[in-house]
Amino acid sequence: MRGMTSPGTEVHHLHLTEEKETLLATLYGRALDSRSKQPILGDTMAVDTVRRLRRDFHYDFRKMRVSAGDAAGIALRGRQLDVITARFLARYEEATVVHMGCGLDTRIYRLDPGPGVRWFDVDYPEVIEVRRQLFPERAGYTTIPSSVTDPAWVARIPSDRPTMIVAEGLLMYLTEEDGTALLRRLMAHVPRGELAFDAFSAFAVRAARLNHVVRKAGARLHWGTDAEGIARLSPRLKIVESISALEIPGIEQLPAAYRLSARAAAKIPAVRDMARIYHCAF
Repeated sequence: MRGMTSPGTEVHHLHLTEEKETLLATLYGRALDSRSKQPILGDTMAVDTVRRLRRDFHYDFRKMRVSAGDAAGIALRGRQLDVITARFLARYEEATVVHMGCGLDTRIYRLDPGPGVRWFDVDYPEVIEVRRQLFPERAGYTTIPSSVTDPAWVARIPSDRPTMIVAEGLLMYLTEEDGTALLRRLMAHVPRGELAFDAFSAFAVRAARLNHVVRKAGARLHWGTDAEGIARLSPRLKIVESISALEIPGIEQLPAAYRLSARAAAKIPAVRDMARIYHCAF
């Protein structure tokens, strides 16, 4: 990997609560996928990160109750957002990537962008502190310790380059007012670019109380939207692709029982549209 230095060998703090703790379930899902017989994402850094958090903090990931099907779903979502981002970077050698609510995701290391790319990972200060202790530095990479809804951090993003904006497992935790203001602020700041994110429907937000990880962490979901709601963000915005989580490329790689359940659920429109990945251009 380009321009990397070794991270510190010890991590001293892990105080993640509410929606911040849910990032550990996503991390664990990617690790489980990587350790499976046929990995989808193959995020080996996630395996090492889980090992270190278990060793240094005695964190019990088993309490997340992430199943094999859950892990495969997490990996499929991550891979799809990787694919969209990689295609963007293939078109623009001099570009910016803004990864909002980055958690402990290793996307920059998986994609390993070239020297002309400036990459910014944004998350709460306590999350960024953990990242800085766990992950190596590299050229062109900047972490921003801030709530994504604070307008001040956007000034740190270059305003003269095509920009890829990525948000995974984030927007549903924001209010509609905060989420729309955030996306509009970023689109107004840069000349052109693309958005790649997952979003829940209003029905999915109401059903979130059934989600064990969300309930266990004490997190709350707020913003449920659909294609019409996304299109209203800006007259500049065009939805390039909208993919149901139940119809995502590679869904056939799910364990058989989960694959059959996904196929059956996808026949019910309200269920099919509960979680979607949107790829937009502006």
